[in-house]
Amino acid sequence: MPTARDALLDAALSAQATLPWSAVRMVDVASAAGVSRQTLYNEFGSKDGLARALVRNAADTYLAGVERALGSPGGTGDRLAAVAAWTVRAVRANALVRGLLTGCWGERLPRPVRPAATASLVPAQRRADAGTPTPAELLGQVGARAVAALDEGRPPHDPEVLAATCEIALRLALSYALVPAPSGAEGETAPLVREVVEWRPTG
Repeated sequence: MPTARDALLDAALSAQATLPWSAVRMVDVASAAGVSRQTLYNEFGSKDGLARALVRNAADTYLAGVERALGSPGGTGDRLAAVAAWTVRAVRANALVRGLLTGCWGERLPRPVRPAATASLVPAQRRADAGTPTPAELLGQVGARAVAALDEGRPPHDPEVLAATCEIALRLALSYALVPAPSGAEGETAPLVREVVEWRPTG
């Protein structure tokens, strides 16, 4: 069963998808989530706090998808291709993920502002208030996960080469997500990533 925080994040995400963030009202988010406005403020502290939590949630959701893709069957090329395909889907489906991976935040999106020194009483909000990763940091986190997942139980790869190969795969995926090919980005990204991995051995 979703928590009040989950319901509020879902309601805020739905509102953000249809309205500029400046037009999203806290009272409407609370109403859509079926909770009081006080509950919303207890969880997030302010509208800026809600923005930080939305962006942190988008980053966590994207990284969870990366973990699932890395756990898919197949060799290194297949699994990095799955990460690339997931990245294309995530960027095209969620403007917040697009902002996180590109650093391009449009006027319609919440712009997370770091809070004052006061720490939130809500642990999840303290994590959100700690800040969101830059595009380079997020790519680095994906690379670290790829190295850990692809080395496990397999002949050792060169970690630096594997991380660089993963970064190339992600940059290819982003190019297809941002400027999709007419026949559909997802279908073309995976074979291209497999070719890159075969051309650039990972160990």
